[in-house]
Amino acid sequence: MSRLSILVVGVLVTIAAPSARQAAAPAAPQDSRLEKRYDLDHPFTFTPDFKTREQWVARRDALRKQVLVAVGLWPMPARTPLAPVIHGRIDRDGYTVEKVFFASVPGHYVTGNLYRPVGREGKRPAVLSPHGHWEGGRFLERPEKNIQTLMAQGAERTPEAARYPLQARAANLARLGFVVFHYDMVGYADSKPLIHRQGFADAAAMLRLQSNMALQTWNSVRALDFVTSLDDVDPSRVAMTGESGGGTQTIMLSAIDDRLTSSFPLVMVSGAMQGGCVCENAPLLRIGTNNIELAALFAPKPLGMSSANDWTKDLLKVGLPEIKTIYRLFDADDRVTAMYMPFEHGDHLPSRETMYAWFSTYLKPTGPHTGPVVEPPFKPVPPAELSVFDATHPRPSDELDAPALRRNLAQASDGQMAALAREPARYREVLSTALEAMINDPFATSRVDVTGETAGASRPATGVVTQHLQLRRTGSPGTVAVTTLAPRTWKNGPIVIWTHPAGQSNVFGPDGVTPVPAARLLVDRGAMVVSPDVFLAGPAGARLPRVKDDEKFPAYNYGYNRALLAERVRDLLTTMVFAKAQQPSAVHLVAFEKAGVWALLSRALAGGTITRASIDLDRFDFAGIEDPFDPMMLPGAVKYGGIGGLLPLLTDGQTEVYRAPAAVLESEAGRRRPAGVAVRDNAPDPDRMARWVMGDR
Repeated sequence: MSRLSILVVGVLVTIAAPSARQAAAPAAPQDSRLEKRYDLDHPFTFTPDFKTREQWVARRDALRKQVLVAVGLWPMPARTPLAPVIHGRIDRDGYTVEKVFFASVPGHYVTGNLYRPVGREGKRPAVLSPHGHWEGGRFLERPEKNIQTLMAQGAERTPEAARYPLQARAANLARLGFVVFHYDMVGYADSKPLIHRQGFADAAAMLRLQSNMALQTWNSVRALDFVTSLDDVDPSRVAMTGESGGGTQTIMLSAIDDRLTSSFPLVMVSGAMQGGCVCENAPLLRIGTNNIELAALFAPKPLGMSSANDWTKDLLKVGLPEIKTIYRLFDADDRVTAMYMPFEHGDHLPSRETMYAWFSTYLKPTGPHTGPVVEPPFKPVPPAELSVFDATHPRPSDELDAPALRRNLAQASDGQMAALAREPARYREVLSTALEAMINDPFATSRVDVTGETAGASRPATGVVTQHLQLRRTGSPGTVAVTTLAPRTWKNGPIVIWTHPAGQSNVFGPDGVTPVPAARLLVDRGAMVVSPDVFLAGPAGARLPRVKDDEKFPAYNYGYNRALLAERVRDLLTTMVFAKAQQPSAVHLVAFEKAGVWALLSRALAGGTITRASIDLDRFDFAGIEDPFDPMMLPGAVKYGGIGGLLPLLTDGQTEVYRAPAAVLESEAGRRRPAGVAVRDNAPDPDRMARWVMGDR
């Protein structure tokens, strides 16, 4: 059999010459998406290949939005009053320690200690200092047996710093002239009644992008609000540093908040393990990225990093070179540095002293700085005396547990989205960005390579030419098997993408050869019908493989891999890229049962690619999902209004929707759907849907 190769507007099609027989669809190759699954120990590899600063800036801006969506901060929530309480001053040599609590959201309190230099005039630079997963958190007190070992190794110089390394960091920054806020992780020390690692692992949390990481990231945003509001702080000179889980928090805030002017994450920038706690993971966060690239988002501002004898040990070989590549785009590779400590995981004297010098150089607490900074001895505060709450300052009576806090957060988010719905242009801007992050697809810049076989006329008398093709999008894993049905003389006529949960077999009747009446109607009207088997649908239907620890927290999967629904939407987008490249007069879409959800999402992302779409939703809406690994799970879908929230994005062309869920008609966004969207409550009829997309009324 001879073969032909045709290049059509960025689509390479290799097909066999037609034969008179009807061949069965060839078996699809093993999909690479089943073989390559990412997890917290095996994340995506960041390999920078940016030729210009502008290319990186475009990637940076897109990734920042992805991070904001992932941690539930897109759009940024309302900044409710902090109402900070500062009390209990403790005097030390060259600095003071005070106790602080404030409400990051109503009913949830950030707690910590405020270290301030004494004997200084004017506004001072500030440092946010979150902690990692140590027993006691901010109250860390190492046992006696560890102290001599650390000092003998050179990890510490004095027994006080060896026992209280977190206090040592804050105290000595204060003595250097910095105002330091050392604050609690959720569920540690004074941060109650939430329990660390609990409260956000169910389907409802995934659908609303509520997580421990989201809450801690917002706490860090509000901590920055707090320190920049202080009379003795210069808001143009604020840095952040933290170790382990506090290093993760430092990476996150540095990635999304431009107010930070220097950053020094400790023992967490790595291409290996990304953070083992639920508070270091969130759905959507590291899809197509890792902590190295997330740290690089801070460029070109001064960035220092430390590594130890742990998963970060190769930072000087894997991590620092990639980040320097980004800094060179700004002619600022001298503004990034990293160091290795041959000690166990943690923040030790060498990394602290390196960080002191780094911040002193760039934030100048006492004027120009040259040379190293040596950490002197200090007098610790007994941990019990650092506690924020006492008889005079009791715990706030309105503190909320996880269920109540989640309800309040959901209510606030719903109110914010309802208000946005009254500003259609802004609403579409916010929601389209969110959807792009949820699906994570480079649709606008794609091309498709296609291989396949032409099976010839399905029956000589029918005049229908059938092709079986495999589509592969450049830069995307996996393939999409499609069947095309077309008139023998098709050339630049309309294309109708036909999608169904049963896949491409749905366009044929029981004999597997004769097109079903609606498909035949489309061909008779001069259209090419393109029907895909999207990922793990059709004959191959199955669920995605699981990854390490995702039974404990689904974001260990969804934070590194696209949801199955997102993969199916991407495959429909691949089919649309292929269809558009054939230079048809128009591309239309018909979708049946739950495939209608895939179609609606891809329709929203593809913009003007689709002229007319007839979509059956089968009464589905995301709010009904209870299993975190339901095939229809899409993290964030409920936060952004479910099906009703998506309809305002359909501003191009014409769309009719059958069997929409009741919430579509009830939601604020759903009531404001564009004029080109018709919601029909009657049952769908394939023949009528086919005629409608072809222009019949």
